[in-house]
Amino acid sequence: MNVWRSRSQRAALHQGDGAADPIRLDQAPPPPPAGGVPAHMEPEGGEMPFLDHLEELRWRILKALGSVVVSAGACLFFARWIVDTLLMGPTRTSFFMYDVLRLSPVDVVLQNRDVTGQFFAYFGTVIAAGVILASPVVVYQVWRFIEPGLYPGERKGLRFAAVFATFFFALGISFGYLVVAPLSLQFFAQFRISDAIINEFDITRYFSMLLTWSFGAGVLFELPVVVVILAKLGVLTQDFLRAGRRYAIVIILTISAILTPPDPWSQIMMAIPLMGLFELSIGLTGVVERQRERALAAEAKRDAAEAAKRGEGTPEGPAPERP
Repeated sequence: MNVWRSRSQRAALHQGDGAADPIRLDQAPPPPPAGGVPAHMEPEGGEMPFLDHLEELRWRILKALGSVVVSAGACLFFARWIVDTLLMGPTRTSFFMYDVLRLSPVDVVLQNRDVTGQFFAYFGTVIAAGVILASPVVVYQVWRFIEPGLYPGERKGLRFAAVFATFFFALGISFGYLVVAPLSLQFFAQFRISDAIINEFDITRYFSMLLTWSFGAGVLFELPVVVVILAKLGVLTQDFLRAGRRYAIVIILTISAILTPPDPWSQIMMAIPLMGLFELSIGLTGVVERQRERALAAEAKRDAAEAAKRGEGTPEGPAPERP
């Protein structure tokens, strides 16, 4: 029975120059190369068009903003407590962290020199509290947008990245508010170049600096999460981080000097946890590398067992039988 050939195949069979080999329909296609893509790196599903990516990004942004709006709306019912306790807390000598840090605080006097100063400080504090409450949802939406672009093996290893990112963000905000803000505020409140000058701060500037200290520390505390993600993707290695430890110390001290007042004690208090996070990142990178090595070894052992079961233990195949 004749094998059916398409028009393009018949044209290829009857090329007049004879330079190319004829197409054999009964010949099996060549096997994939031995160094192909591992099974855990095979992509799932098809590629999403560019407009679909934009649509997906739009919905993720809307969901994240919606969670912030809902959280901020809920915080409006507790706005008085949020302003009196969270916003004004570090300005009072009765703030509990002053006893923990063994400081001798003074009362900080705030003034409003702008028409809209108290308005923006009031609603800004409520919105900031809403952002903190909605941060798990925001981080989850970011992760859901990034997740489809990862290979299944990477996706499995980074499944809890959103949880850890939320935890370290909340931990950083707490450190910035409870440690960095009181130290910085008391330093500037007690710093005088003359007894004739009284330190009284504007409410807008105070709110802006409190937000910078808190959210800045929250972003910096995401260092272990970022390092683990890059290690999972194969961008960073433990040896690279160890070799760059001296440069990391310089960068951390520079960041601490920017976020804290020119006070050595404040800079040390900021630099110590950042160095601890960097060392934690080195340890987590080592764990990621060991997990990858074990996975590759298990996959190689499984492939060797399957090849031996098929009688393909060597590249040449089984030896022919002697007559």
